[in-house]
Amino acid sequence: MASDIENKVIAAKKASIELASISGDVKNRALEAMAEALDRERKAVLEANARDIEYAGELKQAGKLTQALVDRLKVTDSKIDGMIAGIRDMVKLKDPVGETLSTLELDQDLILYQVSCPIGLIAVIFESRPDVVPQVMSLCLKSGNATIFKGGSEARESNRTIFDVLVRAIESTEGMPTGAFQLMETRGEVMDLLSLDAYIDLLIPRGSNEFVKFIQDNTKIPVLGHTSGICHIYVDEFADLETAWKVCFDAKVQYPAVCNAIETLLVNSRIAETFLPNMAEMYLKAGVELRCDEGSYALLAGKGLSPLAKATEEDWSLEYNDLILSIKLVDSIKEAINHINSFGSHHTDGIITENASRRKEFIGLVDSSSVMINASTRFADGYRYGKGAEVGISTNKIHSRGPVGMEGLLIYKYILMGRGQVVADYSGTDAKPYTHRKMDLRFEDVE
Repeated sequence: MASDIENKVIAAKKASIELASISGDVKNRALEAMAEALDRERKAVLEANARDIEYAGELKQAGKLTQALVDRLKVTDSKIDGMIAGIRDMVKLKDPVGETLSTLELDQDLILYQVSCPIGLIAVIFESRPDVVPQVMSLCLKSGNATIFKGGSEARESNRTIFDVLVRAIESTEGMPTGAFQLMETRGEVMDLLSLDAYIDLLIPRGSNEFVKFIQDNTKIPVLGHTSGICHIYVDEFADLETAWKVCFDAKVQYPAVCNAIETLLVNSRIAETFLPNMAEMYLKAGVELRCDEGSYALLAGKGLSPLAKATEEDWSLEYNDLILSIKLVDSIKEAINHINSFGSHHTDGIITENASRRKEFIGLVDSSSVMINASTRFADGYRYGKGAEVGISTNKIHSRGPVGMEGLLIYKYILMGRGQVVADYSGTDAKPYTHRKMDLRFEDVE
């Protein structure tokens, strides 16, 4: 007999088939209803979040939750405005389902179309951030994917309230199926969810590297995500100092509790004397704890800067998600690239340089899903990349990589239009030849 969790998943799987064929107009009406409902119910959302914040404070005092996770949990009027704007950005995007990706003539009147379609049923497991619910729900709705949500217990009240508000809006929209979006709330449900590979087509975990690694190790469901965000910026000897100071400060301080903030600053030793003291002073004034290798420690201590700590070998592999930064001097761009590829997480890494050959070398050899040139790593984000929003950032090398927006939630199917052709006519000694001619035809125009 199926459990309650399995029944929810089966219901969502069934609804995913109907959702895949819903018109763009109906989906847009549902998205607008979501935005209006969230605006109308913001008081309820803020009250629910206040209860979560109080509970999170208790968890932090007990050493069970970090300040970074508490920061991610907080919902404000401004954040709700951002949620609403993100949903409405989805309305502006073209319906991606049913788009013709390629057309190939196999022979006269035998035409093969490659057409985009939803993946099906997606499960999203995340920690702390309630804004994940409207972000992912709007992306999945627009792309025609049913979705199972499982948030952390520290955000239970916020997640439940936001989820209920949005689902009521969706299911009250004429033409939308019921049951396409489901919410799981208990820790025990996670293991049950991970075992349902017969129904769930893709799993997206969002959280700490330990959390994502656990998910990857305990399911047969394909997993899209990254285990950690150990990001770097390398300040080259040909860097513009003003650019370097501004970009490196933003990449750590603007919002340190996220996966695209830098954790290690690599500085070419030839520019360290002119660049690093001022940079360190900026960081220290902002409350950043600096963990320095021997060279950078000697340089900064010699300038009277404090407090400083000495980095350990472990620091190069840590994702702090906090106002902590490790600093290392390197003698060449090759040493910087080797460090990044050895200790990084293939998430987002950047270089500050005015030298074109150095830029080309860094781009070619750094194996990361996003590479920044004279720009903050904090730009590695679905919204900032013009995707409307993101379901997560992937360091995978198949299906989707980097900030995953709408295109990462779509796959394709092949549709062959013929007039009674059979393979026997294209086999044997008198076989008809294939033309294999690319054509500028769209399946949606076929009558």
